[in-house]
Amino acid sequence: MKTNISIWQEVKSHIIITLAVLVSAIGWTAFLIPNKMLGGGVTGLSTIVYWILDIPTGITIFVFNAILILIAFKSLGRRFALSTIYSVIITSVAFYFLQEYFGDVPLIEDKFLAVVLGAGLNGVACGLIFLEGSSTGGTDIIVMMINKYRNVTLGRLTLFINVVIISCSYFVFKDLELLIYSYVGLMITSYTMDLTMNGSKQSVQLFIFSSNPSEIADRVGEEVHRGVTMIKGTGWYSKKESDIVMVVVRKTESQRVIRIVKQTDPAAFVSVNAVMGVYGKGFDVMKNK
Repeated sequence: MKTNISIWQEVKSHIIITLAVLVSAIGWTAFLIPNKMLGGGVTGLSTIVYWILDIPTGITIFVFNAILILIAFKSLGRRFALSTIYSVIITSVAFYFLQEYFGDVPLIEDKFLAVVLGAGLNGVACGLIFLEGSSTGGTDIIVMMINKYRNVTLGRLTLFINVVIISCSYFVFKDLELLIYSYVGLMITSYTMDLTMNGSKQSVQLFIFSSNPSEIADRVGEEVHRGVTMIKGTGWYSKKESDIVMVVVRKTESQRVIRIVKQTDPAAFVSVNAVMGVYGKGFDVMKNK
């Protein structure tokens, strides 16, 4: 049976995915689609279909992904296919209703500002979805299916597919300026997605000098759920031996540790250092190069 913690983690993950999908849908329907600009993936393909056949993007996103997911059941396994179904359904519903709400009138007329906002929101949202171990479907499924049988890097293959999809917009709109803006949007999406994912993985190392090291260590373990190491040290000025609390946490968790220290010992001295990489339980997994 699932514990209350694991159930809460699943609920929290679904909430984050839902909010991220809404942010992505707003970026597309409020800024990109009304300005006839494309991004990559199935959403970009659905945008082309919308401007040609006037079919809402929410419908085509669902149809395209449904076909790909059915294929993925056989090619990539049931587990991968099921993991994307939730985000695909939420994405389709969000795009359908938000496109009805915003319509075809651009919220911002300035195309450069529109592509920065739209692609930026989409990139942040995609990064959050990937961090939750989910997928937006579409291009991700295509890339993984091809990569299973061909020795092609995922990044290169994703870029190639997105460039092809965006290039098709020129044959629809016959506008070189819109095509260039769409390429700019692709780069902004990639950059903000990487920034979102890398920023959440950044870790820091804290050295805590306190007269109550044991209490701080206990609270960090119980409340932040991180391992703590005690280091023997000697104050050169006071010539007194003391225990130094050393803990490595995600940057987003560091304020919780500092708050614990402040509550336990307001006179404590804390050193916070950024670290290049942390590998092991609770952090990144070591991989063979």
